[in-house]
Amino acid sequence: MSIPAIAIRSLSFSYPKQEVIQFKDLNLEVEDGERFGLFGPNGAGKTTLMNLMTGLLQYKKGSIRLLSHEISDHAKSVNKLFGFVPQDFSFYPELSPDENLSFFGAWYGLDQHRIKKRTAELLAILGLGEVGNRMVHTFSGGMKRRVNLAIGVMHQPRVLFLDEPTVGVDVQSRHAIIHYLKELNQQGTTLIYTSHQLEEAEGLCEKIALMDEGKIVVHDRLGVLLEQHRQEGLEGLFLGLTGKHFRD
Repeated sequence: MSIPAIAIRSLSFSYPKQEVIQFKDLNLEVEDGERFGLFGPNGAGKTTLMNLMTGLLQYKKGSIRLLSHEISDHAKSVNKLFGFVPQDFSFYPELSPDENLSFFGAWYGLDQHRIKKRTAELLAILGLGEVGNRMVHTFSGGMKRRVNLAIGVMHQPRVLFLDEPTVGVDVQSRHAIIHYLKELNQQGTTLIYTSHQLEEAEGLCEKIALMDEGKIVVHDRLGVLLEQHRQEGLEGLFLGLTGKHFRD
C-alpha cells in the first residue's frame, strides 16, 4: 500500500487573536499520484488549508504529513518534495524567465548543469523559449502564469500545490497549463489544486473535496459524487451542497 501524498489527522487551527476556529478535528487524505481538487465558497478555508499544507502557516494541534514527513518537523526535507504555484505571482518581474528560474533553481539546491537543462526544458514546454531573456514585467497575464508554473516545478517535485493557476489567462494559456499539468501527473506528480474555474476543474480532477465553513462536506471521486447527488457537473454539485447565497 502506497504512502499518501497528504495525510491530515485531527487538525485544529485558528488565527491568532481570533475567537473563530477555522478548523476543528479536520481529516483528509490525498493518495500519491492523484489529481485532487479542493473546492468551496469564499471563506470556506481552502486557502488556509493550502497554506497549512505547504508550511506557510503553523499548526499546533493535529498532524499534516506529506509523503510520511510531518510538515512541522521536517521543514527543509519536506520543502524539496513539493512545489507551490500560488495565486499571487511568485517571480521577480524585473528579471527574465531565464534569470528567475536560475535563481529559484539555486534556491531549491540544484547544480548549475541541472538548472541550465531544466530551464531550457521548461521554457520550451511552456512556450516561453523565444522570450527567455525578456523581463517578465513586459509579459501578458498568460505568459506570467506560465512563468509562475515553471518556478513551481523547477525542482521536479513529487507533490504540486496549485492555487488558482490559470486565473486571468486566455484560452490558449489555460489549455497549455492544464495539458502540462496532466502530463506531470502521468509522470507521477500528485496534483493538489484549487480554483473557482469549475469547468476547468472538472476536466482535471479525478477526486475532489468540497469544503464549507472549515469542514469537509464531501470527499470522493468526482464521478461517484455526481451520481450520488444526481448532478451533471461540478458546478451543480457545488451549488447543491454549499447553497446559492452570496459568500463575499
